[in-house]
Amino acid sequence: MTMHIMIDLETLDTKPSATVLTLGAVKFNPYTFDEPHSELYIKLDLDEQDRLGRSVSDSTIEWWGKQDPQIQEEAFSEDGRQTITATLAQINRYVVGADVIWAQGYGFDITILEDIYRQTKTPFPWDFWRIRDSRTLISLLPEDPRKSMQADLHNALADAYYQAKAVQIAYDQLGIKK
Repeated sequence: MTMHIMIDLETLDTKPSATVLTLGAVKFNPYTFDEPHSELYIKLDLDEQDRLGRSVSDSTIEWWGKQDPQIQEEAFSEDGRQTITATLAQINRYVVGADVIWAQGYGFDITILEDIYRQTKTPFPWDFWRIRDSRTLISLLPEDPRKSMQADLHNALADAYYQAKAVQIAYDQLGIKK
């Protein structure tokens, strides 16, 4: 059975060294409209990332201040945060058996995660050739299908879910078959 994974991050910067607030991921089959499943949601320890020198930008903090208060509360609350070591171990287990790993855009989610892996001297749990960019795929469609589906923007798990659904729609509309 085909297994793809969509990963999304919410961060405090747009650089590869960004501090990560939350990570959301879902597993899905892009060749069907089966629901994405096996959700993963992690809130990373912010103090630990600060000690490691991970970056925060004023413009990103300002941007967060304009987002829905409920989304801000979820992203910034201290409840349930875990260490980077625990996070990477959880990601490593989660991606076992994945055929493809997706993220929305080149140079953001996966690049930031790979920077954390490098910084902690932890090997990547994926091969570079398994990584895909959903933004490029979705841009081939006449309209981004997420616009008609998603209301809770900037929640990492919700974003991962809707990005996976958009990949399924793109595969269907573009006639991509196994």
